[in-house]
Amino acid sequence: MSNMQAENSPISVKGSRWARLKQDWLSIRIFGKLIRVVAVLAVLISLYWLFVASDRYVSEATVILRKTDSAASAATDLSAVTKGMLGINRADQFLLREYLLSVDMLKKLDQKLHLREHYSDSEHDPFSRMWLGRDSIEHFHAYYLSRVSVEYDDYAGVLRIAVQAYDAKFSQDLARALVQEGERYMNQLGHELAQAQVDFLVGQVDTARLRVQQTNQALLRFQNSKGLISPQTTAEGINAIVSKLEDQRSQIQTNLAALPRNLNPDHPNVVMLQNSLAAVDRQIARERAKLAQPEGKTLNYTMEEYQRLQMETVFAQDIYKAALAGLERGRSEATRMIDKVSVLQTPNLPEYPLEPRRIYNAFFTLLVALMLAGILKLLESIVRDHVD
Repeated sequence: MSNMQAENSPISVKGSRWARLKQDWLSIRIFGKLIRVVAVLAVLISLYWLFVASDRYVSEATVILRKTDSAASAATDLSAVTKGMLGINRADQFLLREYLLSVDMLKKLDQKLHLREHYSDSEHDPFSRMWLGRDSIEHFHAYYLSRVSVEYDDYAGVLRIAVQAYDAKFSQDLARALVQEGERYMNQLGHELAQAQVDFLVGQVDTARLRVQQTNQALLRFQNSKGLISPQTTAEGINAIVSKLEDQRSQIQTNLAALPRNLNPDHPNVVMLQNSLAAVDRQIARERAKLAQPEGKTLNYTMEEYQRLQMETVFAQDIYKAALAGLERGRSEATRMIDKVSVLQTPNLPEYPLEPRRIYNAFFTLLVALMLAGILKLLESIVRDHVD
């Protein structure tokens, strides 16, 4: 009971109210200090933009990437057709953009133009120059991206390159180096792709030629082993011989039938004709045996194998001819399909530093400061009303 009474006593209530009142007044004083800090910072930052920030010159260039073959326009997507960008390959434009902003490009430019020394020169203001670029390539690349922009204009289908530097001539040299390196890279990439395509076709031609040589050698070995140049021609000759022998047999049979029937079978004329007929029959049988027999290994079997080898040889020759035609066509297409970088606007030599935008930045800084001060003042008014 004594503790509860102590807590509810007028002295304790008065003390707690005094503590809250003191805390509220401290909050009001904090808001006032914050407003003054914001004002001081706004003035300092505005003075920096107006008088301290180093001038940066901007050099701009515009390039476009086109196929050297007008037939490439047939593969252009519908959106490019509706926007009148026939012959422009958006994928290659973005590829060029990525390369211009890559670390590899940064290293080449640094080696050629000494970007680190230029951007980290102590003559420039400490807030815009590069501090951490000397320590790591990551910080250097991040700073490079803040000074070099490559934007793709989707409507015009061009790449717009903008370079900021502390010197007008240096900005022009840097923009020119970007255009030259980008053109060299895209040409190299196109030639490598074309060369890879041609090398593949050359490999196909070599394979086809080797196959033709192998089939020709197989056909020659077969002809040498059989002692025949053309089994079909030989078979046709044998058929001609058999046909003549059959004509002779028919003639003999006719002569034999024309003899008088009363002649003795042992009559010399009868015996001679019968012997001739038997000789012709034996010769016909021998010639036909060369063409075909039940056990095989005759001229018809030889002719079948010869025709198979000859067909393989002709087929290999046709493939070889098609491969040669494909190689010539591939070489022509590879040459026509190479990308060409066209410079629509050469890197200009700036006469006036466009960056930083001093008045705009100072005005924007003061505007933000006024907004923050207004917010703090509103909070201060709320606290004062609470205190009252």
